[in-house]
Amino acid sequence: MSGSPERVTIKDVAARAGVSKGAVSLAFNHKPGVSEATRERIFAVARELGWAPSATARSLSSRRVDIVGLALCRPARLLGLEPFYMDFISGIESVLAERSCSLLLRLVRDLDEEIALYKEWWRGRMIAGAILVDFRQDDPRVPALQGLGMPAVAVGHPSLTGPFPAVWTDDASAVTEAVRYLAALGHRRIARVGGPTDLGHSAIRARAFADTVRELGLEEAPQVGTGFDEKEGARATRTLLLGADRPTAIVYDNDIMAVAGAGVAAEMGLTVPDDLSLLAWDDSQLCRITHPTLSAMSHDVHHFGAEVARVLFDVVAGTHTGGHQVPTPSLIPRGSTAPAPGAAPS
Repeated sequence: MSGSPERVTIKDVAARAGVSKGAVSLAFNHKPGVSEATRERIFAVARELGWAPSATARSLSSRRVDIVGLALCRPARLLGLEPFYMDFISGIESVLAERSCSLLLRLVRDLDEEIALYKEWWRGRMIAGAILVDFRQDDPRVPALQGLGMPAVAVGHPSLTGPFPAVWTDDASAVTEAVRYLAALGHRRIARVGGPTDLGHSAIRARAFADTVRELGLEEAPQVGTGFDEKEGARATRTLLLGADRPTAIVYDNDIMAVAGAGVAAEMGLTVPDDLSLLAWDDSQLCRITHPTLSAMSHDVHHFGAEVARVLFDVVAGTHTGGHQVPTPSLIPRGSTAPAPGAAPS
C-alpha cells in the first residue's frame, strides 16, 4: 500500500480492491457501472482501511448511531406549515444532540423513491438506522426493506408495520373519546375531516369514528378524506356545511384543517361554537391563538419524537424487546366546542 495508515487515499482503496479509482467513486456515489458484488468488495476494503468520503467516514468506521435517516413523502410547503412534524423532528433532534448524532432528512415524491433512498443510504453506509413514518395499509416499504438488515423504527400501529419495532399512539381510543365528548354535549350529527384515506392511521381513526357513532346511535356521519392542508380542509368543511343535513360538530385530523374550517364557518355566517363545534387533532400553538380557541386531542409530540429516537438507539444496540405505545392523546376542551344548538339547522 503506497500511503501510510494515517493517510489512506482512494488510490489505496482501489489498489486493495483490484479496481480503478473511478470504480471506487462510482460505488460511493451509487452510480451505475459497477456490479453489486464489486460495490460490496469496495465497501469492505474501505472499512478495513478506515477510509471513506467525509460524509460517511464515521458510519463506515463503526456501528455507532452517528447519522439517522428520515424520509418524508409529503410536499415541502406542507411540512413547513404543519406543526406536528416540526415538533416531532425537534423531539428526535433533542435525543440525537445528547449523543452527538445527526439527522439526515430528505423529502421524497412517492414511496418508490423513498424505498430506493433508504436502500442507497444503507448500502452506502450513509446511515446507521432509520425512522419510518406515515405507514399505509399493506405498505410496500415493509417487504422492500425488511431484508436489508437496516435497523429501523416504525412510527405506526403494529398492525401496519410488519417486523419493524413500532412506536405508536392509540388513535382509536382517542377518536372514541372525541366522539363521546361531542355526543355528551348533545350533538347528533358529527362529521370528520380526515387525512389521506390510504394512510394506516387515517383508516384506524375512520373505523373507530364509524364504530362509535353506530354504538351511540348517532345519525349517519360523513367522513371526508383530504391531503391535510388548509385548502383541502376548507373545501371539505364547505362541502359538509352546504349539505342538506349539515353537521353541528366536526372533528379534524389536524390543527391546520380545523383552523381553516373555522374560517369557512365565519365566511358562511356561522358562529363557533354556537352554531358549529370544532375539534382538532394535535394541540399546537395554532389551537391556542385562534378565536375562539380550538378544543383538541392533545399529546406531547416532542416527547413522541424523543421516544422514537430512544427506541432506535435500543434497536441498533440490540436491546429493544418489543413495541412501545406512548400515552394516548387526551381531550382538551376549549372555546370551539359547546352544547349542540337547540334546533336543527334549516
